[in-house]
Amino acid sequence: MSDEIRSGLDAVEDGPSLSDAAPSHSVVLAAQDPSEHPSIVAMKAKFGDSVLRWEVVAGDEHVVFIDPAKVLDILTWLHQDEAQHYEFLSDVTAVDYGGGKPLQVVYQLFSLARHRTLRVKAELPLNDLVVRSVVPLWRTADWLEREVFDLFGITFEGHPDLRRILMPDNYAEGHPLRKDFPLRGRFSRAEQTRRALSHEVTDFYIPLELEIGRDPQTVPAPEGSNASSDDT
Repeated sequence: MSDEIRSGLDAVEDGPSLSDAAPSHSVVLAAQDPSEHPSIVAMKAKFGDSVLRWEVVAGDEHVVFIDPAKVLDILTWLHQDEAQHYEFLSDVTAVDYGGGKPLQVVYQLFSLARHRTLRVKAELPLNDLVVRSVVPLWRTADWLEREVFDLFGITFEGHPDLRRILMPDNYAEGHPLRKDFPLRGRFSRAEQTRRALSHEVTDFYIPLELEIGRDPQTVPAPEGSNASSDDT
């Protein structure tokens, strides 16, 4: 069999390749006037060079790129300023485009009072994947930031309980949503199985959660049965 014959899994493991043209739904409409979004104009006036650039995607989705060092300051203003009032954070996630590019932390905001949406992004270099937590602003961010920490390796300074949420704390293969993460994992199937079977219950719960546990329940035997509770 020729060495050039490849499976579908090989293509997936190679990652995405550049196409001749970007799909129409992702074309940046840079010609749009940013004044169409009042929060962008006010943000640029207040924070100046900390607002790095902006773009419009999918026709009407406004995206603002900000200085990572100013994430907490700018998002605090968006949350608390009466003219902005983004009281709802629907998502915190991240994007890794691979090829050594910075990782993007993405905040999807909604102002129900002002009937506005805004997507805020901060780009983090691979050698400094640290940004301030926004849990003090939106409690919703708690588990969302933990998920980004777990799957991308981004640290959120000031998070009240930053630990893995999907993978066990002693998971040693890295961060599964990074583009440099191998499709089949870093360990062999045999080693992955051995590690999975060696996990203890303490790998998945913090001490406080273990303290509130209780003795296993016993099922009483039906009336008329000779079976004792020890047999159930």
